[in-house]
Amino acid sequence: MPQPPPPSAQVTAAEISRIAGVTRATVSNWRRRHDDFPAPSGGTDSSPLYDLEEVRAWLASRGQHTAATPSGELRTTLRLREQAGAAASDLLVLVLAAARRPADDLTGLLALPDADLVKQANDAAAGVADVVPDTESVRFTDADTTVLRALLLCVRDEGAQTALGVLAERELEDSAASGAYRTPAPLADLLARLIPGSPARVLDPACGSGTLLTAAAARGARELYGQDSLPVQARRTAVGLTLTAGEGADVTVRTGDSLRADAFPDLTVDAVLCNPPYGDRDWGHDELAYDPRWAYGFPPRAESELAWVQHALAHLEPGGHAVLLLPPATATRTSGRRIRAELIRSGALRAVAALPPGAAIPLHIGLQVWVLQRPEPTRPAYQTVLFVDTADEPTAPGRGGSRAGAVDWARVTEQILSAWTAYAEDPDGFEAQAGVARAVSVVDLLDEVVDVTPARQVRASQADTDPQELADQTVAARETLTGAARSVALLAATELWDAAGDEARQWRSATVSDLARGGALKVLRTAPASPRQADGEGDPGAGGGATRPALTGGDIARGSEPTGRIEDAQAAEQVPEIAVGDVLVRGLIGGRGAVARVAGEDEAGVLLGPGVHLFRPDPARLDPWFLYGFLGSEANLTGASTGSSTLHLSPGRLRVPLLPLEEQRRYGEAFRHVAALREQARRAEELAEETARLVADGLTGGQLVPSEPETFELPPLLTRTDEDPTLPPRCTSSVPALEGKRKKS
Repeated sequence: MPQPPPPSAQVTAAEISRIAGVTRATVSNWRRRHDDFPAPSGGTDSSPLYDLEEVRAWLASRGQHTAATPSGELRTTLRLREQAGAAASDLLVLVLAAARRPADDLTGLLALPDADLVKQANDAAAGVADVVPDTESVRFTDADTTVLRALLLCVRDEGAQTALGVLAERELEDSAASGAYRTPAPLADLLARLIPGSPARVLDPACGSGTLLTAAAARGARELYGQDSLPVQARRTAVGLTLTAGEGADVTVRTGDSLRADAFPDLTVDAVLCNPPYGDRDWGHDELAYDPRWAYGFPPRAESELAWVQHALAHLEPGGHAVLLLPPATATRTSGRRIRAELIRSGALRAVAALPPGAAIPLHIGLQVWVLQRPEPTRPAYQTVLFVDTADEPTAPGRGGSRAGAVDWARVTEQILSAWTAYAEDPDGFEAQAGVARAVSVVDLLDEVVDVTPARQVRASQADTDPQELADQTVAARETLTGAARSVALLAATELWDAAGDEARQWRSATVSDLARGGALKVLRTAPASPRQADGEGDPGAGGGATRPALTGGDIARGSEPTGRIEDAQAAEQVPEIAVGDVLVRGLIGGRGAVARVAGEDEAGVLLGPGVHLFRPDPARLDPWFLYGFLGSEANLTGASTGSSTLHLSPGRLRVPLLPLEEQRRYGEAFRHVAALREQARRAEELAEETARLVADGLTGGQLVPSEPETFELPPLLTRTDEDPTLPPRCTSSVPALEGKRKKS
């Protein structure tokens, strides 16, 4: 009986652009302008899919030969394989096997007949069974030859990390639904650096994609142990670690639930790093009641995080350290009070540091880092616990304001590491850092609630702050604010504009689409990435190697340096680089902050992040600051956007006046001045808020006292006028000495 023909792959418009070596906008133009372009064969109206063979035939008929990179071709073949019901996870083992062969050997394998290639692939999979868990069931057939060749070609030409990243992409999307997320690389680096010294043996009992173990390997760990309940995660960690840890490293990764079925029951290590699952009530409470790991108390059903804490301590050598990322509820829940008390009483809990929201998923809450140490029998228990609070550190706005934004990792890392290093060297002599870090005695912590929330403990340290030191800080903040206010006043006083006359000026204008067709400018945009990439969560150990900085919409709104990260594998696939003079506009309109920016030297070479439109003007025809001003105008943006609560910008509908270049430059100078005024005003607002916070905290904490009434005079209130009847009347002071000195606005 004849076999039915194999199904043809279906590809998206983005994949067509990779195959053809063009932008996605070009593919959209093909669809609109050519009646013979292949019709969608699946998908939805907003995200159609096209038959791969029909697309290739159409491209060939027009002389448009494929320009897909090896990684792009691998993505395409994976889609066909997935549609046939096969996952990509079994191919992970071949990345490791291929990476161990020289390029000439891979070229020879590519030249083999299909049957011989399949045999070689199966032999290679068996050869790495001792490194990659659950590989004994991996068997390839003749139907896999296309994807096998694409994989070998990708490893040969673009490297094993790139191939690993491509294979992991689909698995990452699948794992998002199951609550398995990667730890951001900057956070993984911070957790690894909190381990004192250079531990040789490190365990991660919930290793996921291996980010934490990769960070430990980068700091010199040579024996790396990992376990994860998801087989694909365990395989990915094993392959990624073996590729990155280098020769001499001993990588052991196992599959299974570490709490229920510990793969390393007799193992003790120098350090444990872990980002365990949160809020898991089905962690094994009923069957693990008499487990010897519960040295500090049997964890209640709702306290799975405290089960992971004790699991980590049980795997440490005496004196070894564990660093875990935990939700804030672990520090306060009544059900965990007794275990927290015992951890403190025994000296096992050494430090708790609060992170700002957005540091890791779930992005809307500020997670906490717990540093623990297994007590040494011959050493007295520590009498204090360090608390560090960085939860109020500013973050960049998220995409469209709907998610937490990017963390200032340099500042957060410096604050936590400096405090922990100083405390670890001299716990008894640690000096509190007002509003940031404080060492609290065990006696003070062992109250009726045993709350180890950093904010609660650090803010209690205000009474310990030296009054003169706080007064000096407020003076310095006030002087800086005064300087910024002078800059705002100077910019506001400069007049670079005049009245147009009796009527507003009128001009002819053209849409951005028209200007782009005429070659006056180019419009570029990066294709949407996964949520992890868009939020800057690079994962060198799991997702395809190094990352590069990218400018996000949040960076434009906040006026910050680039905070996004895009993997090199994705960057190679036509992610635009920003150049000096590019005009950058947020794709989602609304919320506070700037909407547009003109790229300068600091942004040159940075990648364009998702959700940002790039307008590259021809300098002989368009002035970038002129373009910036009109593209960023509220009326223009509103008219070129769609949506109700959230406005999505359609860049081609924006309009630009048609003016001579010299006149454009005059407008450009005025717009440059306006941008400087906005930036200085934003800076002054931040400084005013910081100065007000210092003074208010000092007054309520007792370090500052009000001046004598006769020397205190309120300035005019610039936002109130007696002549404006729409505003409520100003409140009058209850202090008579102030009442007479208040000036009328």
